[in-house]
Amino acid sequence: MIFSTTETVPGHEIITILGVVTGNVVQSKHIGRDIMASLKGIVGGELKGYTEMFNEARAQAMSRLEAEALVLGADAVVGIRFTTSAIMDGSCELLAFGTAVTLR
Repeated sequence: MIFSTTETVPGHEIITILGVVTGNVVQSKHIGRDIMASLKGIVGGELKGYTEMFNEARAQAMSRLEAEALVLGADAVVGIRFTTSAIMDGSCELLAFGTAVTLR
């Protein structure tokens, strides 16, 4: 499976557009991470707990996006984008989306 943030795949021709595919993850904050984030907010620095949480969420969202694309018979997903949104206090969603295509 080829993943691309661009609308094309160099060296390949898009034959069929199969449709939009998505993968999402909803994460809630961990009280321990919140305490550390509050302390880091005072002294500055990277919020490593949140960085790790978002890295894991991004990987899981991409895995779900790939699973949807495979069901459609895709060779690639182009135009991949990520977005986040607050769901409720203490929770957020990471959404990956793109267009599943077949290639030649």
